[in-house]
Amino acid sequence: MTTKKLTYMALLTAVALIIFVIEAQIPSPIPVPGVKLGLANIITVFAMFRLKPKETFLILVCRILLGAVFAGQMMTLLYSFCGGMCCFFLMLLMRRIVTEEQIWVCSVAGAMAHNLGQLAAAMAVVKTFGLIVYLPVLMVSGMLAGAFTGFCAQYLLKHLKKLGTY
Repeated sequence: MTTKKLTYMALLTAVALIIFVIEAQIPSPIPVPGVKLGLANIITVFAMFRLKPKETFLILVCRILLGAVFAGQMMTLLYSFCGGMCCFFLMLLMRRIVTEEQIWVCSVAGAMAHNLGQLAAAMAVVKTFGLIVYLPVLMVSGMLAGAFTGFCAQYLLKHLKKLGTY
């Protein structure tokens, strides 16, 4: 890995972490655990289509680990990691079939997978299947948030390409 590539990845990680920390300060409009915009995932989706899978994976893991440390909530590490891995691997599969005009579709699927991973982790932690009642709300919020972050990442890629920095 070149110094330039490592610096680029560190910059993307820092941007994702800044977005994560700022978003953590915004109260959720829906009082359901796990529902949030997930704006830091704009960087993950961007990296998924701009970098190699291994590099995207490293950015995601660093953001999850540092986000848990900065937020001071180590329990969120488990939920974020489970959700992040589900999201990453589904988007990795989907990136082979979607075009640059369909990045938002990949993001929607990734957000829904993320919510499923977090819900599975929560059910394992509390040892009850009863949390499944959150599934409909989490799927709808995942579709909406995923579409928003996906369109943002798609816009970012499109305009960086126009600038010649892609």
